[in-house]
Amino acid sequence: MSIDISQVANLPTKHGSFKIQSFKEGEKEHLVIYKEPYGDIPMVRIHSECLTGDTLGSLKCDCGEQLDYALELISREGGMVLYLKQEGRNIGLLNKVNAYALQDGGLDTVEANHQLGFKDDERTYEIVEFILAHYGIKEIRLLTNNPAKIESLEGVKIVKRIPIIMPHNPHNKDYLRIKKSKMRHLL
Repeated sequence: MSIDISQVANLPTKHGSFKIQSFKEGEKEHLVIYKEPYGDIPMVRIHSECLTGDTLGSLKCDCGEQLDYALELISREGGMVLYLKQEGRNIGLLNKVNAYALQDGGLDTVEANHQLGFKDDERTYEIVEFILAHYGIKEIRLLTNNPAKIESLEGVKIVKRIPIIMPHNPHNKDYLRIKKSKMRHLL
């Protein structure tokens, strides 16, 4: 796997000041946002891109809230967010919007993905181990509710899983229920 790595730059944000670095894997450009010092066992959030939640403030998911929570916590305690280019559980923005339309018609998120010819979740996490190795990180405290992320990290020791549970709202209540019942999320 050929990966291009950017220089490190400063990123002042509403959450605090961070460093950023990009990792280009083929056509996908991932971003690492980190705050030092992050200690021997850094807190890490693996976050897949969600334009609608992260940028537009969609209430259909909890992605934007999880990202904000992780950045706030990491700003205070140190650590990193690995922001992966995997929009819509890696089905892309066009298909994500089509899945939204199917959900508007009564399907849940998993059923909508299946209707479009995709698995429940198309994301992969091989790049995570490469990125963590780049920083010399072998052990982490992982901010996640997703068991697939935990199971995928074979070369990294997860010392602790830190839940990242956001309150539900009328628009994402069923979405969260499906994440728990069909995708095994630890909610």
